[in-house]
Amino acid sequence: AGVTATDMVLTITEQLRNHGVVGKFVEFYGPGLSSLTTADRATIANMAPEYGATCGIFPLDDVALDYLRLTGRDEQQIELVAAYAKQTGLWRDDNSKDAEYHETLELDLSEVVPSVAGPKRPQDRIALDNAAAAYNEWLSQQIDVADVTEEADFVAEGGDAPVVDEDHASYVKLDDNAFNLEDGAVVIAAITSCTNTSNPSVLIAAGLVAKKAAELGLTRKPWVKTSLAPGSQVVTQYLEDAGLMPYLEQLGFNLVGYGCTTCIGNSGPLPNAIETAIRKAKLSVTSVLSGNRNFEGRIHPDVAANYLASPPLVVAYALAGNMKMDIANSPIGKDSQGSDVYLKDLWPTPEEVQQYIKDNVSGELFKAKYADVFKGSGVWNELEVSDTSVYDWPDSTYIEHPPFFETMSTTPDPIGAIKDARCLVKVGDSITTDHISPAGAIAPDSPAGEYLQELGVTPEHFNSYGSRRGNHEVMMRGTFANVRLKNQLAPGTSGSATTHFPSGDAMSIYHAAMRYKEEKVPAIVIGGKEYGTGSSRDWAAKGPSLMGVKAVIAESFERIHRSNLIGMGILPLQFSDGDSAESLGLEGNEQFSIEPVERGQKSTQMTVTKVDGSTLTVDLTVRIDTANEFTYYEHGGILHYVIREYLKA
Repeated sequence: AGVTATDMVLTITEQLRNHGVVGKFVEFYGPGLSSLTTADRATIANMAPEYGATCGIFPLDDVALDYLRLTGRDEQQIELVAAYAKQTGLWRDDNSKDAEYHETLELDLSEVVPSVAGPKRPQDRIALDNAAAAYNEWLSQQIDVADVTEEADFVAEGGDAPVVDEDHASYVKLDDNAFNLEDGAVVIAAITSCTNTSNPSVLIAAGLVAKKAAELGLTRKPWVKTSLAPGSQVVTQYLEDAGLMPYLEQLGFNLVGYGCTTCIGNSGPLPNAIETAIRKAKLSVTSVLSGNRNFEGRIHPDVAANYLASPPLVVAYALAGNMKMDIANSPIGKDSQGSDVYLKDLWPTPEEVQQYIKDNVSGELFKAKYADVFKGSGVWNELEVSDTSVYDWPDSTYIEHPPFFETMSTTPDPIGAIKDARCLVKVGDSITTDHISPAGAIAPDSPAGEYLQELGVTPEHFNSYGSRRGNHEVMMRGTFANVRLKNQLAPGTSGSATTHFPSGDAMSIYHAAMRYKEEKVPAIVIGGKEYGTGSSRDWAAKGPSLMGVKAVIAESFERIHRSNLIGMGILPLQFSDGDSAESLGLEGNEQFSIEPVERGQKSTQMTVTKVDGSTLTVDLTVRIDTANEFTYYEHGGILHYVIREYLKA
């Protein structure tokens, strides 16, 4: 396989995460820029949250101006952009002097190789020729952990250790197909509407891989759910104009819409037979997608491992059907004559891709599609709108009046101490906003699922957490309800599970939070490194706030989530360098007291009272980093601040 822009951005994400760029502006410079199209640069910049930066930026040059021409901007506007960039020092060409930077890193583009990233973080890049071995290694670790846990449970109950099923497969009948579903099975292959899907080079390449595969008689495996969500209608049009859309559709990559789909957990359900097989045999199945986030539980609750890949590799994995297959070196399938077909037989040359782009991607295409961009669909235009100042919403399980302002006074109360708080959740490293507030499917046996069923909503009409973000009752119950969340206060479980203290009662995280609120006991969360990575998800801060969480204490924070916590009145505190919950011996069953913080205060102390009555003093860094952030915090959050400012005016 050839190298794509996706391979480059996965390499950059790995390098920048390893270096550490949280809270930093990352500018890309150097002679290699001239070889990158604007679409390539956008692919890199769009991954800034994944490599942890505040932003990823590029200077303007002739390549950028060519893109403005391609997308239908007039010459007067293009000349103005060029003049402004040159006047303000934002222009570059091959003769430009490099700017001065606090730090510099180097990437040799010639060393980038075809890659995937997974199984649960975008920065975990794997060279394609090592992907199968890496998956098998990961799988062996999952089986080992499961075996040890299961064996301990059996022995503790006086029984014998279970016999491990070496095949670890489940026989499935689906439509006219019958097959064994195994560990590693790719059950979702999605070309998704972010990062890559406005980049003609990788979309055309995906179409060409599909074309060559279809012509050779290859088909996707029957257990693979496929979808195509282009970045814009322009993409759909040039794929159709190039004659590539029918081949993608032949392999199951049908247009499902524009916007957040599989990447955010909106893939929809898997076929019942597939879901049953996964759960019955406890299979570790996989997804492959061309998006930018593959966090645990994000894509689908039954999919254990998720891999990011370029659109053409997504097509290839749909044909191969299993992450155990070394698609870089082994046959992907057989053609209509029974001969082996390798990835190299399907992969287009760079010249082939560029010719298709030249013939089918034009400024006229962008102008035509952009001319109707605000028209909307017939369904949208036919909506009846009442002549009132606010929309006349019917009774709905999607929208509820939130309680954010119910106890708000016209002036903020003095910041008080957090006294005798209890730990609601204690987690390890790389806890994402998806762990905290999932956006995907709602499980029937989850607190949110039970709530909806009490309202008469049946599971097939649950939709997703993301679609119900206007209902705080659902979102509160969904907080910390990711099926892959491992709360250390409920060992051996996953999902919304914790222990209430001091009773020791096991219950859902939501019910424990409500019990603490009834007892007028504040709650805290304890985390590890990189707490709050991933999407800038407001409910990952709103949910904990409504559940009574007053502080989050972690080894390090992702910038956006740290800021969002403050915006909801939650105090972010960081362990001193070298300290962690483990090194301090914090088990989560203690009581925690934190003195009130003042404007400009950089550190504070937390008193930990253990079960035996002994105490421990812990030094913490106050992660309110700016004056504005403190203003929001002392108001109890940005929403209260805005309302009070409005009332003052």
